[in-house]
Amino acid sequence: MAEMPRKQDAALYGAGPLFAVAPMIDWTDRHCRFFHRQLTGHALLYTEMIVADAIIHGPRERLLDYSEAEHPVALQLGGSDPQKLAAAVTIARDWGYDEVNLNVGCPSDRVQSGTFGACLMREPALVGDCLAAMRDAAGAVPVTVKCRLGVDDQDIEDALDRLAQEAVRAGVSAIWVHARKAWLQGLSPRENRDIPPLDYGRVARLKATLPGEFIGLNGGLTSVQDSRNIAAELGLDGIMMGRAAYQTPEVLADVDPLFYGADHSPIDYPALIAAMEAYAARHIASGGRLNQVTRHMLGLFNGLPGARRWRQILSSEAPKAGASPAVIREAFAAVRLPDTARNAA
Repeated sequence: MAEMPRKQDAALYGAGPLFAVAPMIDWTDRHCRFFHRQLTGHALLYTEMIVADAIIHGPRERLLDYSEAEHPVALQLGGSDPQKLAAAVTIARDWGYDEVNLNVGCPSDRVQSGTFGACLMREPALVGDCLAAMRDAAGAVPVTVKCRLGVDDQDIEDALDRLAQEAVRAGVSAIWVHARKAWLQGLSPRENRDIPPLDYGRVARLKATLPGEFIGLNGGLTSVQDSRNIAAELGLDGIMMGRAAYQTPEVLADVDPLFYGADHSPIDYPALIAAMEAYAARHIASGGRLNQVTRHMLGLFNGLPGARRWRQILSSEAPKAGASPAVIREAFAAVRLPDTARNAA
């Protein structure tokens, strides 16, 4: 179990634009987050959405444990019952997350059957009650919300304003907006990530309406530099990147210099590989499998000679029973990097 919270609200949301890696179901588990932390020391990392009922009744250690190296790390919850969400937050406080976030944006069949996620865009008052209950249970830990512009035939001006007003009433520290509608009828969850048009201007208008609140942007962002420029141009307080961070993880190496003032230096690939080998060894020793770690690393080296072989080795060898972390080193040996990037390999 992790230590009690070390970061306060101001540490995350009090100074300068913030960069976050979005919560993504089946992707941003603890192994993914440890890997991403090797590429950025400062980005806020999010768990996958965890349903409040699962924390209350399920295997808490498996659901909530993480590496101390992941800080700052936020827990995203799914649910629509204020009492259950408060109970989940109370339980999760012992794990020392730096933030707790309510999912009001996921359009999957799972959330529709449970009437939470993006479905809650239709019930802003309930969202406010949920966030207020979470806020009461969270103590010093920031509570935030991640939402869409609206769902189905909702007017995005009214829907987003009403949701945001309730969130502010509840005392949230940040409102993260995926700048698309979610179509619960007629589009699949995958299609909802691409087909509804992006509207960054609507998020900027929300910020203009609520100048004293933290408003962050999610959706369609692929470049850290471009994201930094967009935040500045629109007057927004934070950027949240999803699929691009997962599928092309090297982009995360730009986060610390562009958002947090760190020196810009090339990725130390030998050190990264060594860190992931050591992490995988610990995971295997605790009863895990190698491919649970390496599946998040397939996007490394995209566009470089040997990248295809890197993916082939990890995809074919890591799932085998008894696979060892040496598979990572073997796959790395197939990648041809400039001498300056491999000098310690």
